[in-house]
Amino acid sequence: MKTLAIIGSGDLGQQIAHYALTDNHYGKVVFIDDFATLGMKHGIEVLGTIEQAEGFYNNNIFDEIIIGIGYNHILKRKELYEYLSGKIPFGKIIHSSSWVDSSATIKPGCVIYPGCSIDIRAVINENVILNNGCTVAHDSSIGVHSFLSPRIALAGFVNIDEMCILGINSTVIDNIKIAAGTQLGAGTVVVKNIEKRGLYVGNPHRFIR
Repeated sequence: MKTLAIIGSGDLGQQIAHYALTDNHYGKVVFIDDFATLGMKHGIEVLGTIEQAEGFYNNNIFDEIIIGIGYNHILKRKELYEYLSGKIPFGKIIHSSSWVDSSATIKPGCVIYPGCSIDIRAVINENVILNNGCTVAHDSSIGVHSFLSPRIALAGFVNIDEMCILGINSTVIDNIKIAAGTQLGAGTVVVKNIEKRGLYVGNPHRFIR
């Protein structure tokens, strides 16, 4: 089986490593981390820094890579993906407990956590994380580098632009567009288009800053 390199050996990287191994997506996992000490971390080897990643790949030390840093560094997620694209192939993980319709599209770099449901013609674009129990209904699209917390519910024909962060238990009704860089607080209910990036909370949603 293939070896996966995960950028970031913190909590998110460790979760992704766990699913990669226990759900049998990869035979081995290694970490790439600019800030971790070389050696073993929770039983997984830390190879070295991001600057060294291409060399490790060219020397056949790993086969694919995934970015395992979270929403607090979402701009860095985007920068790393764009920096490594074309140099190293990105993998993806779709947990076996999730349901993905055969007509849906999951692009490289994505991690789909347990218990998600992705309906017909939905598109999950590059470098997106869907946490536990997310639902993406038919014909909806999630933009690149976005992060969905647990139990997000997107109705049909929803279009989430790039680099959005959706807080736990957020709900978006059908035929909604959400602007790039938008953040939804926990439990937010989006009932009309969000055209201005910022933080939104409440039911119905309201702009905070």
